[in-house]
Amino acid sequence: MRGRLALLAAAVSVLVLAAFLVPLALLVRDVTADRATVRATADAQGLVTVVGTADTDTIRLTVEQLVAESGRAVSVFLPDGTVLGAPAPRTPAVALAARGQSLTAEFDGGREVVIAVQGRPDGTGVIRTVVPAGELTAGVTRSWLVLALLGSVLVLVALAVADRLARTLVRSITDLSTVSHRLANAELDARVAPAGPAELREVAGALNHLAGRIQVLLREEREQVADLSHRLRTPLTALRLEAESLRDPQDTARVTAAVDGLERAVTGLIRQARWRTPTAEVAACDAAAVVADRVAFWSVLAEDTGRAVTLDLAEGPLPVGVPADELAAAVDALLGNVFAHTPDGTPFTVRLSSTPGQVLLTVADEGPGMPAGTVRRGASHGGSTGLGLDIVRQAAQASGGSLEVGNARPDGGARVVLRLGPPRDAADAPPTGDPGRS
Repeated sequence: MRGRLALLAAAVSVLVLAAFLVPLALLVRDVTADRATVRATADAQGLVTVVGTADTDTIRLTVEQLVAESGRAVSVFLPDGTVLGAPAPRTPAVALAARGQSLTAEFDGGREVVIAVQGRPDGTGVIRTVVPAGELTAGVTRSWLVLALLGSVLVLVALAVADRLARTLVRSITDLSTVSHRLANAELDARVAPAGPAELREVAGALNHLAGRIQVLLREEREQVADLSHRLRTPLTALRLEAESLRDPQDTARVTAAVDGLERAVTGLIRQARWRTPTAEVAACDAAAVVADRVAFWSVLAEDTGRAVTLDLAEGPLPVGVPADELAAAVDALLGNVFAHTPDGTPFTVRLSSTPGQVLLTVADEGPGMPAGTVRRGASHGGSTGLGLDIVRQAAQASGGSLEVGNARPDGGARVVLRLGPPRDAADAPPTGDPGRS
């Protein structure tokens, strides 16, 4: 924008100066030529009295003296054809002046001034002087250079003023852009100081109002999520009471442990929904410990459903840039999909390995498989909510990793590979207050 405003100012300045300086330059040229002509005419008119009354010798002496003083060629044409002074041909202008008409005429070498002198007894005499082309344009080039320099200075001044004004305008727009990007990165406390023209101040006020409104809406949404999550405590309490009434102590312990785990998840969801704010802490956990814990939990259900579990878990610690609760939710989503979308008795494999800069978690089963493609939130090929794989994908992206979904064999067998990156510094970590995940 600064460049365009400067270009506009330069174009306007050049047009205005051209409209002013070009006529002025032509006027300077014409005035210079007219002044030289006037001086030559004045010198020639000084001879009118002598040519009209004196004899030939007196006229000759006077003309020679004028030529010596002025350095200009002056000729006097007498009626009898005698030419006194500087030799010169009898031009058409001289012939016309001999009829009694004084005039000024242009020729290749400059300009000639002819004056008719009447009153002589033998007829009309003619005085002719020449103004060279160099004298007609003397000083014009220097004057044009001065005008060009003046025009250039004025254009530069106009550019400087326009750039200063544009810088003030662009600074306000840059501040608006910076704050909008900060808001897009979930820095909802970012505000812009209204500055610049009235229109930009109005936009700044609107952007600040929008940021405040987003904070209010997110706060209300989080409270609603917390309220909905809190409602789960009632059925959890009833489920706990039912578990305590079981006759088999082992069943009671197992169901109670599951209820406790679910209650902890609900409590964590409530806290996350209500108090999730940007933080400078580094998100990290030990992938080996988290995966081993969740596999141990799901192994009980696998045993009940007759599923053979093949485990290949690398020894820890394997630090990754994902919070422990989010990684646990991702692992639960992967293993839960195995139980939800494959029949009982289908074996599956869980493999955890490490490569330089990444930790790989692979979950594969012997079921019917799943279509390969992009994971989309809310889209499911198995009739579920379509949120599980999206949770896994977001956990991978939060650590700088990726998610691969496909089949282990051409005839089926789902295979999901979760690539997790290492922990990052707090300065490099993305904001945790993601509005889209409230």
